[in-house]
Amino acid sequence: MPAPASGPARAPVNPRSRVLVASLIGTTIEFYDFYVYATAAVLVFPSLFFPGGDPTTALLSSFAVFGAAMVARPIGAIFFGHLGDRLGRKRTLVVSLLTMGLATLLIGVLPTYAQAGWIATALLVLMRLAQGFALGGEWSGAALVATENAPRGKRALYGTFPQLGAPLGFIIGNGLFLVIGALLPSATGADPTQPSDAFLSWGWRIPFLFSAVMVAIGLWVRSRLVESAVFAKNRDSGKVRKLPLADAVRGHWRQLILGTFFMLATYVLFYLMTTFSLSYGRTAKTAAVPGLGYSYTTFVLMMIFGVLFFAVFTLVSGPLADKYGRRTTLILVTSAIVVFGLVWVPLIGLGTLGVVLWLVLGFTLMGMTFGPMGALLPELFPTSVRYTGSGISYNVSSILGAAVAPFIAVALWQAGDGSPWLVGVYLSAMAVLTLVALLLGDETKDVSLDDGEAAPTDEGARAATTSVTG
Repeated sequence: MPAPASGPARAPVNPRSRVLVASLIGTTIEFYDFYVYATAAVLVFPSLFFPGGDPTTALLSSFAVFGAAMVARPIGAIFFGHLGDRLGRKRTLVVSLLTMGLATLLIGVLPTYAQAGWIATALLVLMRLAQGFALGGEWSGAALVATENAPRGKRALYGTFPQLGAPLGFIIGNGLFLVIGALLPSATGADPTQPSDAFLSWGWRIPFLFSAVMVAIGLWVRSRLVESAVFAKNRDSGKVRKLPLADAVRGHWRQLILGTFFMLATYVLFYLMTTFSLSYGRTAKTAAVPGLGYSYTTFVLMMIFGVLFFAVFTLVSGPLADKYGRRTTLILVTSAIVVFGLVWVPLIGLGTLGVVLWLVLGFTLMGMTFGPMGALLPELFPTSVRYTGSGISYNVSSILGAAVAPFIAVALWQAGDGSPWLVGVYLSAMAVLTLVALLLGDETKDVSLDDGEAAPTDEGARAATTSVTG
């Protein structure tokens, strides 16, 4: 083992407050951009970019483009992971944030199908792919900034701060849509489940353009970071790899597979509760495939109330995972997700109170399963391939879970003649796969991130980690 670096070189150089803010603000912006698209994909894109068919076909087309970004995310994870493991976390995070912000800004100025035909649709797909590519590199870097700078015994807590960007981004993005919708009300007698003409004409562009302001703030915060001591030590000791991807696949394939399935239930729950639920909640009860029939404003306010629980329990999950272990915490939460999928329809059947309870329980479980991932996935890999390995696991899971979840959910919703009971069964089935992966995995809370060698390899996975708990 190389001699340890000198004391001054290893001393922490990022104040804790700067670490937490930098890891939080970047993912907040990234998830804001993603949520703004997700909301528009339900609310306006079917009519603006996919006209000519029935409403369900247009919605499915919009969701297909939404899911296309998930395919680009693993590519982004490989590209930014290579940069992050070779050049450092800070510069890579700046590039990913710029890419995401530019793509979102350009969506705000795109022509619609009525103005440019299928060229407009093609440009929307291109910008959506750029969003996915950027987000593929953002999450890992933010998680590493938090966890590699965390004090002993608080790594899962620190790892919840980049995760907290998901509920905050949702609240900011959908809150802005609500404000714009309130300022551009529909005409008297208009369908309250549909946006106004002014909103369809130009109001929907404002949230995309506003992203530029948020990106500028995020870049200023991240420009003040310095490289983590963990990466600096790895670089100075000559452990930087020429091809992190090859090393991750060759030496840590088991962790890549397990990490992917660790995230599966999280992704499916995430996108069912945010994207599918918005479509289901605001579809009229008299539609060919009936929904709950709430107005857009009413249902989004209900969702935002639920997302507050998402935020709170994301933070709650950190101390629990630090105390009891990531694996034990997630086994219990994933088991609860299995049950939640099976009681999905009975809850909704209780009326408005049941719908609110459905949203609160779903988003509470979302926080409890999403929070520990900020520490768990980085802990699976040594420093030399940590950005690449954690990013690939996180983003390949997005294809298996998030890319197809809204699309499958709409198809199952149709198959159930307007009842989403099959959607709940789908969620439970995916949670069972995650539960199996967790049972096969190892506990990682005592794995050191500092020496780059304590993370398990496939030749000695059991010996290099702490013993399996639970």
